[in-house]
Amino acid sequence: MLYVLIVCALIAADQALKYWTVSHLAVGQSAPLLPGIMRLTRLHNYGAAWSSLSGRTALLIAVTAALLVGVFVLLVRRIVRHPLGVAGCLLILGGGIGNIIDRIAHGYVVDMFDLELFTYPIFNLADCFVVVGAILGGVYYLFLYDKTDGKEKSHDQNPDGHK
Repeated sequence: MLYVLIVCALIAADQALKYWTVSHLAVGQSAPLLPGIMRLTRLHNYGAAWSSLSGRTALLIAVTAALLVGVFVLLVRRIVRHPLGVAGCLLILGGGIGNIIDRIAHGYVVDMFDLELFTYPIFNLADCFVVVGAILGGVYYLFLYDKTDGKEKSHDQNPDGHK
């Protein structure tokens, strides 16, 4: 139940920021957020990252849904149990669902974070959740999975795996 509440809170935060952006800015219009660092600029992204697969909304929904089902299975079947791995999965679910809601409702994703420090594509809060979740998931898998959630070797096996 806690996991559901966390994912719902992530989705709500993403959707609230997107709603504010759509309510206060016209497409292409900007507002300062952190002067010299980041501004809010409303953009409609019809593709995935860096507008790849632009206009392929059905494909993007299908691929995202399949990936989200995979992450959901990792949690439900308790394949991932370590808090870092769970946090990564929850962030990916919240961000992925947040963006899927936009694609289904509008046919595009509302992006708003526009970095001023350097040139980088405009992105949204859901994208942040997915990226941070993927990084946490990678750290978890590379450094913690075998120690915490990986299958333990049977006590009657030699180190090389033979009985």
